[in-house]
Amino acid sequence: MKAPWLRLLRTPERAPGDLPLCLKELARTLFACMLVVVLGYPLQAIADDPNPSMFSFNGFGTAGVVHSSEAQADFTSSVFKPNGAGYSHNWSADVDSRIGAQATANFTPQLSAVVQVISEQGYDNTYRPGVEWANIKYQFTSDFGVRLGRIELPTYLVSDFRKVGYAIPWVRPPVEVYGVAPVTNNNGMDLSYRMHFGSITNTLSGAYGRNNKLEFPNDVGIDTRNLWGVFDSAEYGAALLHLSYLQTKATETPGIALFGVFRDLGPQGVALADKYELIDRAVSIVTIGASYDPGDWFAMSEWTRISSHSFLGVNTAWYATVGYRLRTLTPYLTSSQITAPKASDPGLALSGFPPEFAGTVTALNAGLDEVLDSTHHVQRSLSIGGRWDFVKNVDLKVQYDHMRIGADSTGTLINIQPGFQPGGTVNVFSTTVDFVF
Repeated sequence: MKAPWLRLLRTPERAPGDLPLCLKELARTLFACMLVVVLGYPLQAIADDPNPSMFSFNGFGTAGVVHSSEAQADFTSSVFKPNGAGYSHNWSADVDSRIGAQATANFTPQLSAVVQVISEQGYDNTYRPGVEWANIKYQFTSDFGVRLGRIELPTYLVSDFRKVGYAIPWVRPPVEVYGVAPVTNNNGMDLSYRMHFGSITNTLSGAYGRNNKLEFPNDVGIDTRNLWGVFDSAEYGAALLHLSYLQTKATETPGIALFGVFRDLGPQGVALADKYELIDRAVSIVTIGASYDPGDWFAMSEWTRISSHSFLGVNTAWYATVGYRLRTLTPYLTSSQITAPKASDPGLALSGFPPEFAGTVTALNAGLDEVLDSTHHVQRSLSIGGRWDFVKNVDLKVQYDHMRIGADSTGTLINIQPGFQPGGTVNVFSTTVDFVF
């Protein structure tokens, strides 16, 4: 794993403590976590060898449960997940639980390779392991390097370790910002160049390639190509500023059948399909983030805008977090918001069709309205939580989220049921155990 983990940790070694548990499911998963950590101690001994092997191994994981007060929809952490807490499960262990492993090989001082595999709930409701990273790096100089293969995309402040629960301050990164951006890696190449300006270190990097087909629940997929991005990070003491721009061409497969019907109805329908269908459309993500971590406390914030000239529309989101470290305890507070206005379109004009087609045209316009409504995300959350580093390399986190859903919106919830009432509030309770070895 990368050194930036340490910017958010800085916790001393601690003696083991007793962890009271009231949930049978969490007790079982915690036992499994502790077993993995114990088995990992010999690997640490190898890492301390004065003549280490060129190969190294690290692991990480999270075991958690989540409860949502909304019984007519599911709260989840990613658009890839098919269900979560609320409607599908009163208490869900799928929202945050995962386990991962990373192998690194340093062949020479210049040449290295890394493979990272993660098992978590996927679009098909299985925990089939997936390759998150698999790349080779050549470091031409101490400041300039090139990587080839499957590489992480540093879109956000914690992109490099967003799935390593132990390395982040929250139970999960704010869903308003991180939950709606599914592209986390790139199949291609990137290069980075580090520059020094007195006490400021600036790292500029660029990436090009494509992503594997993004698989979503309900047999929906998105193919991406011509993916490219520019990323810049500037560090000055305890301060970090991160800027990024990412763009890709995206095509939904299979496409929405409704747009095929529109194309069969003449110029009006073709114009609507051309306006909203996701076929070879540019999707871009702009992000500005900053953090300040002098040691005893930290603050971090990000703003992002995801746009597409299709039915996906435009999403603007942000969050701000502050936390304070009290020896083994770290309480924190987060405010976050996403705004994605619903596109307004009258659809097909009835005057352009014979009277006997009025019912069909009205139904098609209702279908278009439903498609546009599916991307109408308006939600604001206030989250309070705490982290307890009760034993070396293991933490316990508890988090409470109060979510206010926008009028006529479903927010970031999924599996919406007929009884769901937009414009209400949702309360989510989460607890996790994170570990690294």
